[in-house]
Amino acid sequence: MRLVQLTIPTGKRETVLELLDEKGVDYVVTDETSGRGYTAVVYFPLPPSAVESVLDALHDEGISEDAYTVVVDAETVVSRRFDRLREEYEDGDIEDDRISRQELRTHAEDLTPTFGVYLTLTIISALVATAGLLLDSPAVVVGSMVIAPLIGPALGASIGTVLDENELLYSGLKHQFLGVGVAIASAAVLAWVVRTGNLVPPGFAIADVDEIAERLAPDLLSLVIALGAGVAGVLSIATGVSVALVGVMIAAALIPPAAAAGIAFAFGEPSAAVGSTVLVFVNVLSVNLAGMITLWYTGYRPESLFDLEVTQKRVRRQIGALALVVLVFSAFLGGITYSSYLVGGFEEDATAEVEDLLAEDYEELRLVNLEVELDTDYPFRGPNRVVVTIAGPPGEVYPELTERIHERVTQHTDDPVAVEVRYVEAVGD
Repeated sequence: MRLVQLTIPTGKRETVLELLDEKGVDYVVTDETSGRGYTAVVYFPLPPSAVESVLDALHDEGISEDAYTVVVDAETVVSRRFDRLREEYEDGDIEDDRISRQELRTHAEDLTPTFGVYLTLTIISALVATAGLLLDSPAVVVGSMVIAPLIGPALGASIGTVLDENELLYSGLKHQFLGVGVAIASAAVLAWVVRTGNLVPPGFAIADVDEIAERLAPDLLSLVIALGAGVAGVLSIATGVSVALVGVMIAAALIPPAAAAGIAFAFGEPSAAVGSTVLVFVNVLSVNLAGMITLWYTGYRPESLFDLEVTQKRVRRQIGALALVVLVFSAFLGGITYSSYLVGGFEEDATAEVEDLLAEDYEELRLVNLEVELDTDYPFRGPNRVVVTIAGPPGEVYPELTERIHERVTQHTDDPVAVEVRYVEAVGD
């Protein structure tokens, strides 16, 4: 529930009260004695779904933004008339659960800190994410997402587009793209310090760190995070639900990939940074795309009806353009996904070949493990080496086994692949 406090300008008292009576709204009026052009202050409770309609009706009656209007949460309203009003405005549709356009705009502004604070928190979150990736620590990476202030700008740009609020739109875009750039640069600086300061073991390779490797070669599933975060973020703010956890989800789509890109640049592997950099920007665009579509679907429109047609055309153009760019980037991620699929298929085929060979000619041997190591040709990685571990009786030698395994395995790929066979002695069953 909401409690609205409205200052009534001189000459508008009767108009305001008649409108509230017409809509069946309970109200209390007190005289205003400040002498600033207002005659009274009216207080009235409303269901969240009725706030926008009532405030728009008051605006149409000449109550401009010069009058003070305050909307606050009300824990409980006990009134039969209020219950009837709530039944009138709430019929179970998703639009009935959303907050007013005026509240939405305020929430978006509140979620975006001042530019200096935003950059500071973004840098800190990027540095923490970089440390977490280099340490291969999922817990630290999650911690970096918690402090990332990305949800405000991400949702602000979508809200500004749909409501035709250019200042909110441009502020959201500026914060997002500068934030991403600063995050990548901050991660690169820290990773360079770590590398030049010999704070990592000799021979350290970023491809050997799981938390980094998975973000250097992202696949199409990564888009699910960004699209889901955009939809969930808008729904959470539009329905008045806490957005804290959704903010972590949006940060998950942006901060760790940005940190991985910075690490790759710092370690002199720009090709490895391509996949994660593309992932960052496609996630930014996907969050905005999902946010705009969700806002329009839930019924948000600009305040002025004269701007509705123009805004509708612009929103459609922007959704189309964003969808096209996301589709292009998705093709790139699809290529990475296909490469991963080929590697998975190669591993299955290689495993089947080795098992068949052992079953046919080496019944006393058993396949313990087959591991496919990938090359460093990011982002489309292929098999580089196959390590086969076989268990067998002690003291036995199989001079032709390695060559036969090599022949069986390499026939399933056109890439030059090294095959290493490891023999372990098995005693007993």
